Amino acid sequence: MRSTLAHRSPSTSTLKMPLPSAHAGAKHAHQLYQETDDEREFRIAAKFPDCEKDMPDLSAKFQYSLKDSLTSYLGARNPFYTKVDPNTDYVWLFDNTAYQNKLGRWKAEFVAAYFVKNSGKDLSKIVASVADKIGDMDDKTEATIAKRLQPLADSILPAHTVQLDLQGVETRLGPSGRDGISSDQLAIPGHDHQDGQTITSKAINADATSVNTIFAGPKGYAILSDIDDTIKKTLTASPTGILSTTFAEDPEPIKGMPELYQHIKSKLANPPFFYLSASPYNLYPFLRQFRETYYPPGTLILREASWMNLAGFLANLTQGTQAYKVSRMVKVHEWFPKRKFICIGDSTQKDPESYAEMYRKHSKWITAIYIRKVTGVAELDSGKNLDERFEKAFKGVPREVWHVFEDASELYAKIDALGPA
Repeated sequence: MRSTLAHRSPSTSTLKMPLPSAHAGAKHAHQLYQETDDEREFRIAAKFPDCEKDMPDLSAKFQYSLKDSLTSYLGARNPFYTKVDPNTDYVWLFDNTAYQNKLGRWKAEFVAAYFVKNSGKDLSKIVASVADKIGDMDDKTEATIAKRLQPLADSILPAHTVQLDLQGVETRLGPSGRDGISSDQLAIPGHDHQDGQTITSKAINADATSVNTIFAGPKGYAILSDIDDTIKKTLTASPTGILSTTFAEDPEPIKGMPELYQHIKSKLANPPFFYLSASPYNLYPFLRQFRETYYPPGTLILREASWMNLAGFLANLTQGTQAYKVSRMVKVHEWFPKRKFICIGDSTQKDPESYAEMYRKHSKWITAIYIRKVTGVAELDSGKNLDERFEKAFKGVPREVWHVFEDASELYAKIDALGPA
C-alpha cells in the first residue's frame, strides 16, 4: 500500500502515497494537504516553529544522476530504469495485506523504497543538531540517533527496480518515481490462499528486506490503528518529545495496549491490522520492529518524506494529518468495502475528526471508534481533551459508535460485546 507524502514547505504537504496506494491505476495522485487553523495554533503554542527554524539540511538525499532525475518523470512506464546494485544500494519492501478482487483473485500492493548505502552527507552534523535539542547525550545515545537518522539522510534512488521472488515467479517491482518509491498492484500466484495466511517474499540479487503478505478475505472485522500516542509513546504534543522518543529512546508501548490488541486478535478471530501513522516512511524499520515486538502483524501505512530539511519530519506529524489519514482510509475501503472496521486513535492529533469524517462517508464500514484521551499534557488538556472537542468532531456519528477512554482496560467489555461481523 502506498501512502507517500512529500512535504514541500513548513506549512504544506503534497500527497503521493506509499501504503495504501498512492494512485489509482498507474498514475500518482497529487493532492495538497494544507495546515489547518487549529493545527497552526497548536503548533505555535507548542513552539514547533521555534524548534524547526534551525533544523539541519537534508537536500543531499535528492542528489541523483541526471538520467535518473529526467526519466523518473515517466513513473512506472519508465523504460530507462536501472536495476538496484546490492553492493551500493538497499531496498525496503513493505509488508502488505492481500485482498480479493471481484473475480476472487488475490492481489496486493507491493511498495519498495530505494536508497544509496551510507550516502547521507554531514550525518554527524545532523546528529549533533538533534542531540543538542534533546540534551543530556552520551555516546550510546548518539549512536542510536545516528542509526535512526541515517535513512532520513541517505540519498534516494529514482528510476530503479528490484526483482522479487513471488511464490516462485520472478516479478519486477518498479521503476521508482521521483520520491525513490515504487508501488505495484500485483496478482499473487495460486488460488488456494486462506484468510489469515501469511507468505514471505524475498528480493533477488538485492540487499533488501523481505516482505510479509497477510491474506484477508472480503468479510469479517478489521482493525485500523494509529501508532503515535495510541500504541506507542511519541509525545506528539512536544517537538523535543517527538525527537527524543523517535531518535534517542527505546520505543515504549502505551500501557495496556499490547495486551488489548492481543485480546482483540483472539476475540475477533484474527482480523487484519492496519497501522496508520503520519510518521515518515523513513522510520519503517524502526516502527516495524516495534510492531513485531509488541503488536499483531499488520500493514504499516506511513507518510512520504520528501522534505529538504529535518523540520519536515516534525511538520509531517502535525500538519494536514486529517486529510492524509482520510485519503488512506478511502484506499483501504476500496480493498475491503465489506469488512467491519474498528478504528483506534488518540486525542493528540486529528484522529477523532479523521475517523468521524470517514464514518460519515461510509457509515456501514466503521463499527466502532475508540479514542485514547492522552492526559497529563498541558497543551492537550487546554483544548484537545475537552468534551466539546469530541462532541464537535463526532457530530452526526451515533453516540454508541464512539468512545473516549483513558485506560485500555475500558475497551475489553466493548470488544467482547461486539456481535458477529
